[in-house]
Amino acid sequence: MRTFLGKTRAFLHSCNWPLLGGVSFFLIVLLTLWQLVFGVSDWLVTHKDAQIKQLTVLGKPQYTEEREIIAAIKRVDLSSYFKLDVKRVQQEVQALPWVASASVRKQWPNTLQVYVVEHQPMAIWNSDLLLNQQGQVFQAQSEKLADDLPQLYGPEGSEVEAWQTFVQFRELLAVNQFKLVSLALSERFAWQLWLDNGIRLNLGREEKAQRVQRFIDVFPHLERPDGAKIDAVDLRYDTGLAVSWKFPASQQQQNKSAA
Repeated sequence: MRTFLGKTRAFLHSCNWPLLGGVSFFLIVLLTLWQLVFGVSDWLVTHKDAQIKQLTVLGKPQYTEEREIIAAIKRVDLSSYFKLDVKRVQQEVQALPWVASASVRKQWPNTLQVYVVEHQPMAIWNSDLLLNQQGQVFQAQSEKLADDLPQLYGPEGSEVEAWQTFVQFRELLAVNQFKLVSLALSERFAWQLWLDNGIRLNLGREEKAQRVQRFIDVFPHLERPDGAKIDAVDLRYDTGLAVSWKFPASQQQQNKSAA
C-alpha cells in the first residue's frame, strides 16, 4: 500500500500541471464550439423556410408614395429571409426618381425595414430637370413642387457651380431687399441674373461678386425717366455700368405717333 501511495505521489509530482491545464481548457473550448456549430446548424435547418412577411418604410418620404417603394422592393425575391439580397433591394428603391438614398435592414424574424431619403428640389435646371440641395441634377415630376422654384440654366456639368453661385448671390441680394429668381451661365461662362422685379443683370465672366455689389450700391441713385422701368443693367465694365430702360406699351405707342 505504501509502495502504491509512493508511486502515486511521485507520478503527481512529476506531472506538468500547467500543460495539462492548457490541454484541458483547449479540449473544453473545442467541445463548446462543436456544440455551438451543430446547434446553429440545427437552428438554420429548422428556420430555413423563414420569409419576409412585413415591409416597413421609414423616413417619411414626401414625393414618393409608399406603394411605389413597396412595389420596388417586391421586384426582389423575398421568399427567404436568409438569402434576401439586401443590396439589390437598395438598388431598386434608389432607382425611383425622387429617392436620393436608401438603407435596408433585416429584422428577425420576418421584417424588412427600408429607410428612404428623398431629393429636396431647390431649383429647376434647364427647364426640365431639378437640382437638389447639393446642386445634384435629377429628373422627377410631382404636383407637389413649389410654384416659385428658381430657374437655373447652364451647360452640362456646371450644375454645382451654378447652384452655389445662385445661393451666394441670393443671400447677398436679399440683404439689400432684392429677390433673385433666375440665373444663367452661358457656354462662354458669362453670368446673367434675373430679379423678381424684372431687372436682368449682365455680369460677364470675371469679378461677378464685385459687380453685383456695384449694382446694389448704385441702384438707389439711378435717375429714372418718367414712366420707365429698368430692363437690364450691364455691369461688364471695370468701373461703371450701362442701364437699358423699358416703357409701358401705351407710352411707346405715343412716342411712335409723335415721331
